[in-house]
Amino acid sequence: MPNFIIKTHKKDTVYKGNQVFILNKGLNSGKPQKEPFTNSFVIAFQNEEDAETIYWLAYSLWKSNFWHQFLIGSVIPFLRIKDFKKDFDSKVNEMMQEHELHQKQVQALRFLEQKEDQFHKNINLINEMRRVILRRYCKR
Repeated sequence: MPNFIIKTHKKDTVYKGNQVFILNKGLNSGKPQKEPFTNSFVIAFQNEEDAETIYWLAYSLWKSNFWHQFLIGSVIPFLRIKDFKKDFDSKVNEMMQEHELHQKQVQALRFLEQKEDQFHKNINLINEMRRVILRRYCKR
């Protein structure tokens, strides 16, 4: 079971070791990232393996809109750290019970993310080719 500490991220704070940042404001609340967000929580870990495991658990929760039920605020919704800590910890415990299934899910998510990146690169290449063809055509 991974050990971690959840805190509110303070701007310009430099963290040593491994950490994951979780966005806490807006409709993308719960979104994990390796680099800090302005409005985020930081989850600190002892080792890189735990950070990677928790990153993918957080990613799964964010993609499934798990945190939407905990958002409060009428103009800019946000996630309270108390709610996040309680529910994130229980979800991590629940999802880590089936460690082999978790490993398979992470592998599948990485594969899909890799394919998505490849797809976006292909779309960018197609758009670039379209621009080149249109430029040549319009210069005549």
